[in-house]
Amino acid sequence: MATRVQAAAAPTEKKKPVAKAAPAKPAATKPAAPKDEKKVEKVEKIEKPVKAEKTEKIEKAAKPKKVKQVRDSFTMPENEYAVLAQVKKSCLKAGVEIKKSDLLRIGVSLIKNLKIAELKDILAGLTPLKVGRPKK
Repeated sequence: MATRVQAAAAPTEKKKPVAKAAPAKPAATKPAAPKDEKKVEKVEKIEKPVKAEKTEKIEKAAKPKKVKQVRDSFTMPENEYAVLAQVKKSCLKAGVEIKKSDLLRIGVSLIKNLKIAELKDILAGLTPLKVGRPKK
């Protein structure tokens, strides 16, 4: 404990005052220009960055927005699911590589163009499904 007391009682060193440095003078200055030339220089300096910003905004606007993808599950009868496989095989024979999701997306785009009356007729021809997941 005595060491703590001695350390606390020991006088601290006084800090030397730091001399303030004189402000630095500019090394070489241009001769004073008339007021009109200073305004022209300022206008030129302001215009250049503005032009650069406009070109950047145009480039950014050209990029298309990414569409958020959604994962979903659904139920369909085996015979209708087999149609997807048949269409996929026929596309491969023709030299067109296609995925099941692409086939479904094509179907959705075709449905979008149907009239409501046509859609009702097609819906009436489908076999009804039970709601929910099938039991295992």
